[in-house]
Amino acid sequence: MPDRGFDIYHDLIIDTHIDKVFEAISQPEHLVNWWPLKCSGKPQLGAEYNFYFTPDYDWYGIVQDILTNQRFSIKMTKSDQDWDVTTFGFEMKEEKGKTQLSFFHLHWPACNAHFRTASFCWAMLLKGLKDYLEKGIILPFEERS
Repeated sequence: MPDRGFDIYHDLIIDTHIDKVFEAISQPEHLVNWWPLKCSGKPQLGAEYNFYFTPDYDWYGIVQDILTNQRFSIKMTKSDQDWDVTTFGFEMKEEKGKTQLSFFHLHWPACNAHFRTASFCWAMLLKGLKDYLEKGIILPFEERS
């Protein structure tokens, strides 16, 4: 079996309904409140997303999997050498008005400094997602990890 690389996983509970969480992870107008500076795309299978951070980090990916209020994932297509082979996404389920969110970022080619930094950054960004949904806090882009 071929080596498929290294994976990042994070789980969290968000105290809001699942439809709000799904919108925040799939709709560009919500993604910009916790992750990229600018974003475009549609939550449809095969649709292209643009995640713009800076002119040097103007990245693209394709919706690989989507099932409303259950799962959403993006296969990176134009980013950097480490990210281009990866897929990131979310699985979710609602329990008593709260959402259990499971994040994954799969197939990193190496457990290098970039992988370790990305894992930390995703944890911080997911905290930002939680604060955005639960408290309405939007951390300025320059302060996001």
